[in-house]
Formats: sequence, structure tokens, C-alpha cells
Amino acid sequence: MRALCRLLACAALWAAGVQAAEPPKVLRYAFPIAETGFDPGQVSDYYSRVITSHLFDAPLTYDHLARPFKLKPSTAVAMPEISDNFTTFVFRIKPGIYFADDPVFKGKKRELVAQDYVYSVKRVYDPKLKAPAHSYVEDEGIIGLQALREEAMKTGKPFDYDREVEGLKALDRYTFRVKLRESRPRHLFAIWCGRDIYAGAVAREVVEHYGDKIMEHPVGTGPYRLVDWRRSSRMVFERNPNYRDDFYDAEPNADDAEGQAWVKRFKGKRLPMVDRVEVSIIEQAQPRWLSFLNGEQNVLERLPNEFVDQAMPSNKLAPHLAKRGIQPYRVPAADVMLTIYNMESPVIGGYTPEKVALRRAMALGTDLDREIRTVWRGQAIPAQSMMPPLTEGYRADLRTEMSEYSPARAKALLDMYGYVDKDGDGWREQPDGSPLVLEMSTQSDGSSRQRDELWKKDMDALGLRGTLKVAQWPENLKSARTGNFMLWRVGSLAGSPDGQGALERDYGPSTGKSNYARFQHKPFDRLYEKMKMLPNGPERQALFDEATKIVVAYVPYRIHVHRIVTDMTYPQVVGFRRPPFWQDWWQYVDIATPP
Repeated sequence: MRALCRLLACAALWAAGVQAAEPPKVLRYAFPIAETGFDPGQVSDYYSRVITSHLFDAPLTYDHLARPFKLKPSTAVAMPEISDNFTTFVFRIKPGIYFADDPVFKGKKRELVAQDYVYSVKRVYDPKLKAPAHSYVEDEGIIGLQALREEAMKTGKPFDYDREVEGLKALDRYTFRVKLRESRPRHLFAIWCGRDIYAGAVAREVVEHYGDKIMEHPVGTGPYRLVDWRRSSRMVFERNPNYRDDFYDAEPNADDAEGQAWVKRFKGKRLPMVDRVEVSIIEQAQPRWLSFLNGEQNVLERLPNEFVDQAMPSNKLAPHLAKRGIQPYRVPAADVMLTIYNMESPVIGGYTPEKVALRRAMALGTDLDREIRTVWRGQAIPAQSMMPPLTEGYRADLRTEMSEYSPARAKALLDMYGYVDKDGDGWREQPDGSPLVLEMSTQSDGSSRQRDELWKKDMDALGLRGTLKVAQWPENLKSARTGNFMLWRVGSLAGSPDGQGALERDYGPSTGKSNYARFQHKPFDRLYEKMKMLPNGPERQALFDEATKIVVAYVPYRIHVHRIVTDMTYPQVVGFRRPPFWQDWWQYVDIATPP
């Protein structure tokens, strides 16, 4: 009997302890677009990169609150040693950093070492992987990697990961060196920071074990690990038990009262502070907005434009939301919205005067002010160039033809170059009399449908017949990479404080990668290459301006707007701030316990 009493007493104490334990802190929000996978060497879309940035680590990261933007060590012991006029970089990795557990490791802890970064970047050059980042990384000129790639392509043999190259070499267990062909003053921003997809460390044995299924099996050293996944529906992440000792530290500006308050509250707290992150895929704007209003999500990224008037009348939080303690965060986005014109399309592509005239007419006939009013609900500004706000190369005082709306000029151009209605059916034909039909690749979400409607109206007004080809976003991305499309709209988000990344969309060697327009222009390429080697300043800005003139003249893209975005959080979410150029932020927020 005494034993039974003791057992019951112990059970009561255990139950009381369980009841007193704090519930897990859960961050919940939704993506409007489905993920494509979780391999940092293969993903290129924004939403998949958000995921990989929390699962994998680059050597450096951004100070989350510092403005102007500042890099600091992540897995590195300190900032790298830089020498030889920005051509040599030596990184030292902290000992004692471990990958998340995986059966591949057979119950042993797998330490992150310098060779993991060497291997991860080499993967970008493996022809078999078809890494979308290849051209971007090769732009940095790491000595020897391209020759290794070309040899594999020429011989048909597997890429030789074991062969050392001069430009990327592990010097010891925790040290690796990068050597470049030419000076690159912004090399650290290009590859090695912000848990970037290009340098997120993966373990070779994991990649080789999962093979073609590696997109489904992320194993990194980041603050979170994937624990549940229903493709294109829901992803669940939990705190990585093996995550290193990482503590909240930031340097906000003196006039950043909110940031200063967060530092006072969180400084020294171990990261991540949230135990679990649940990400849903809700493509339609209305159910995504209702999900947030109903409390099913505690963060809303990018308030859908359809609900701006309801949630933020006159750019102020609506009283019914303020009563619930909801916080808005309205900031300019470092992005640019584009329509891609496939320069290899037999209908709209090419560099002859009549083809250039057709694309210019299509751009001049696009009513950008109406688009801003109706689609963006005033939450955007006209874009004059490819460079996003907050980046080097962007000029707020610049004015180009991209912001001009002139149907009269557009029609005159079409008439002048032979795009007239030859058969009297009300639609213009091509100069040789063949049919002229424009095909826009698009998606089924509400925002796309709105833009489709406006595009059709604008083209109808010019006498240009337009049709729509509806597919899911990943399918359209695949078509863009292979050049199997005519027109498609995308958003381009800056990946660093340097605007040259946006211009890669026009760089010839990046065709089929980020250059979806497949634009080929040697003078532009020479400007782009010269720009890479110059320090920031007036000389480099002049090259940005000259490159913009070429893009505006040939119109491989119709450049639309830079968005103004509003994020919202419930009061229990503390520390949220949208990162301009990097994607990881989950570890910097906390879920406050209700009083």
C-alpha cells in the first residue's frame, strides 16, 4: 500500500510538472507560393531560399538590425582575412559546430569543417546538378572551378570533387582559402553571407546517400530542421538540437528606438528563441488574409494588395486591428517587378529595329499608373531601372521611358514598322503578314488574374492580340529556364546591397540561369564585367547608368514597379523586422507568454 501511495504521489508530481511546463513557442505564417525543394545548391526561388536559409549556414551573416548594412561572422571565427587587392580571402570556421542528426551519420555527431564549404561551392559547378547559381558564382572568378566543370562536360565523366583547385582549397580542418582571377571588392556579399544558397554548407555523405532525392532531405547546421512536410501544403520546422551556441546580438542605429528596445530585451539570449515554425502554403490572397485574421497565423508577410484599403486605410492601421494589438510594418522592398520578354521568341524576340519597336510599343502601352492604383493599391512606385531601392546603383532621381505611358507613341511605332491590321479583323499582324499573337505565361492567383486583365486591356487598346497560358509557378519557372515561353511576369528581390545582381538578368553568360530574357549584348556584358572590379563610387555609378540605357533601349524586360510592403504580426510576436537582402529571421523573434 505504501509503495502504491508513493507511486501515486510521484505520478501526481509528474503531472503537475507537465502542467506547469511552458507550451512550445510556435511561429505560424503562410507562403503564397509553394516551395520547390530544400537543396541549397539547386533552389533559386525566393520561398525555397527562405527555408534553406534557416536550415543551412554560410560563414558570414548580416547584423539583423544594423543600418547601413553590416556583415559579421556566422560559422566563421572572425571576418575573413582579405589580401592581394580583393583577390584572396581566408576563412576560419569555428570548431564544435555540428550538422543536424541524420541516419546517414549512424548515430555520430558530424562536425562542420572547412572542406564542407569547398564541397558545397564545387557542387554549383557540377554539370549534373544544373545549379541555377552557376553563372552567378562563376562571375566571381574562383580560379580553377570552371576548368573542372568544362573537363567533366567534355569527357562525360563524373565531376571530380576530389581534385584540388587553386581558387578554393581547405588549408586545414577549419580553414579554407578562396583565390579569384580578378579583384572583387564585394565578393563577401556575393557568395559567403546571409546563409546564402550558394554557400550553405552541406555534408558530402548526405548528398551522395540521398542522390536525386536530396531536395527532400535537408541536413544542415542552421537553427532549424525540417520535421514534417506535405509538398505544396505545409512544412514544420523545429529547433535544431545540435545548433551551436549562438546568442542575440545586434547594433541598431541610435535613432532606432524599436531596435534598441529589442537589444535591451534579447541581448545574450540563446538563439533560436522560437521552438517551432509552421509554414502553410495558401496561394489565394483571401484565405491567406482570413487565416491571419482568425489567428491561425501569427505573422502575415506582405499584406495582400486586395486588402490594403481594409487593413491600412490612408496607410494607417485600421482601428479594429489596432484594438487586437496587431502591429503593421510598412517598408519599401528592395525589389523590382518585371515582365520578361523572351529575346529568342520568333514573335517578340530579336534585335532588329522592328522587333525592338514591338517591345518598346508594348512597354509604352502599359498603363503603369493604373497598375499601381488597382493591382498594388498604391503600395508601389514606378521603377525606372532594374536596380532595386536600397542597393548600390539605384537612383531615386532617375527618369526613363520605363515609367512613360503613351499609347499614341506606341501605336505610331507599330504603324511605322509594319505592325498593322492587314486582314481587317481588328488585330495587327506581323510586318510579313503572319499572325501576331502574344502569349503571357501566368498563374491562377488573384494578383496574377488582376494583372492579366490589365495587360489584356492595354494590349487590346494597341490592337495586339493577347492570350494567357496558366500554370503553377514552379512550372512557369521551369519553362523560363529552358526558354519555352514568350512572356512571363516575375519579381526580382535583391540578394545583397549591391545592385549589380539585378543586372545579371541581362548578362549574356547567365542565359537560362537568372537571365530568363536570354538577352545577348556584348557592350552590355563588357560594362557588367568592368563594373564588378570597381569600388563603389562615381565611376561605377556611371556604368550603372550606361547599362540602364541599354536595357531601356532594347527592352528585354518591361520594368514595372518597386513595391511597398506591409507585414503584420500579433502582439505576442516580438522582434520581427523584414530583412532587405537576406532571408533568415525566424531565430531573431520571440513569442511572448500572455500575462
